[in-house]
Amino acid sequence: MDRYIKDVLPTKPKQAAKQKTQLEWWKSKMGVYVLADITPALIVQYRDELASGITYRHTQRSPSTVVRYMAALSHAFTIAVKEWGWLEDSPTRKVTKPRNAEGRVRFLDDEERARLLAECQVSTSPQLYLCVILALSTGMRQAELMNLQWKDIYLILHQTKNGKRRRVPLAGHGLELLRDYGKIRRLDTPLVFPSTTNPLKPIELRSAFKYALARAEIHDFKWHDLRHCTASYLAMNGASLAEIAEILGHKTLAMVQRYAHLSDGHVSNVVASMNAKLFGGV
Repeated sequence: MDRYIKDVLPTKPKQAAKQKTQLEWWKSKMGVYVLADITPALIVQYRDELASGITYRHTQRSPSTVVRYMAALSHAFTIAVKEWGWLEDSPTRKVTKPRNAEGRVRFLDDEERARLLAECQVSTSPQLYLCVILALSTGMRQAELMNLQWKDIYLILHQTKNGKRRRVPLAGHGLELLRDYGKIRRLDTPLVFPSTTNPLKPIELRSAFKYALARAEIHDFKWHDLRHCTASYLAMNGASLAEIAEILGHKTLAMVQRYAHLSDGHVSNVVASMNAKLFGGV
């Protein structure tokens, strides 16, 4: 763990902080063992302990969290096998990972969206409405949006979650709002949405968004669900899964498969159209 944290984590800057915490947890449990004593059964013991643990939010750890912890451990062992030659095989290969729950799909219906936007407009945070509009209209992740710089005003995201540059199309209301906002931009920072206290850090909208949701009487909704809204609205407006994946920057279609049911009507229309063209005159 010490060598992996020292030599490998610096090559993964976006994941380093979280993975260091995960690896330190495994180290606290298994650091007293020599490598030969770390068996699949031992890892299973601590996997189950991890799964039954309580988070700082006083909730039980989710299967997806356990999977991420195990992925960090697995990669450390893989490096130890392939690059360091410390082991013949990784004991994690024989350990079953928890099954992730079905992907969450929570999006705002027309009434909820109208109520939320109305509350955002009257928020004490003047950037909240624009940020929510941009999140809804582009599907950008919160970190991507908050770290947006004016030089990227064409919305080419250089720092994305999967490490690839992504061009984000913007049109309509969001584009108009951004143009107006740009007329009064701050000159002491490259950030589009800088903090009021430190212009070199992004703005913090968590509390303002939380209060807007409460005033709009919207429950079970998180900022990341704005991204689900974008995908859901795209699906319901006829976008294919490939198009949704391209816009949201997903690497695989499996990531957007959760929205397939929302485009069932569109698929039916496509099939009906094909049949009409093929057999309409029969």
